[in-house]
Amino acid sequence: MRDKVIVTCAVTGAGDTVDKHPDIPVTPEQIARAAIEAGEAGAAIAHIHVRDPATGKPSRDIRYYREVVERIRASSSRIVINLTCGAGGRYIPDRNDPKRAADGTTITTPADRVSHVLELKPEVCSLDVATMNMGEYVFMNVPAHLREMAGLIRSVGTKPELEVFDGGHVRLANRLVEEGLIQAPPLYQIVLGVPWGMPATSESMTYMKNQIPVGAHWAAFGISRMQFPMVAQTVLLGGHVRVGLEDNLYIDKGKLTRDNAELVEKAVKIIRLLGADVLSPEDVRKELGLRGNP
Repeated sequence: MRDKVIVTCAVTGAGDTVDKHPDIPVTPEQIARAAIEAGEAGAAIAHIHVRDPATGKPSRDIRYYREVVERIRASSSRIVINLTCGAGGRYIPDRNDPKRAADGTTITTPADRVSHVLELKPEVCSLDVATMNMGEYVFMNVPAHLREMAGLIRSVGTKPELEVFDGGHVRLANRLVEEGLIQAPPLYQIVLGVPWGMPATSESMTYMKNQIPVGAHWAAFGISRMQFPMVAQTVLLGGHVRVGLEDNLYIDKGKLTRDNAELVEKAVKIIRLLGADVLSPEDVRKELGLRGNP
């Protein structure tokens, strides 16, 4: 168990949650404000997706990322910005010709998937080390694409957060580290409960954590009702934690959370009840070897 823990807040995600909770951040202003409020509640890192302000649907428009990042950097918040690079990896085969992509496919080039990182230079961004069935589509991240993305991310001094959904993903992430594509110390994020990855259980987390190299930093989270049980399990196993409206809409059984900040506050309470404390953004920058804001 660690003495001090990083809390990440994933403030909006790309899921179809806008009609399921009244406080899902949609506009760049709302997303930036949610990140700032999460920082005030105890989060050191804000994991950020953007949405189309008119529809609430997920977006990759760099204008929205730019506005979110600029708003956070212009504020007094010192929270570490972590931009997603997961978008652009969806593949849905055409029913009659699986070699052709059906409507809803978002697959694009590695350079396109990290273009917002190259321009905005966040301190952290996600690198999803996963090709898997995710719900009813394929989330596609082949090794050649991962190597190209890792190289581009490193070229601007951003640290990739290696998102792993299953045991084989950890093995591939380890290979990227061994090849020198990931600057030390590496940061892994264990994702549990997503269909069809590893379930959100103590056994799954322990299995995946035990494959992560000595000296690496790791975090983990569970989605939906397993968010807070996995907070406790992560702390006990020596990892960092993540909460947020991207992963869970409820503060207690049957009770919608007020906002992202309330989820962070509950995570911080669990961490402190277990005898640990939370790291500040400045502590996180030192711990992870981040280069600070540009």
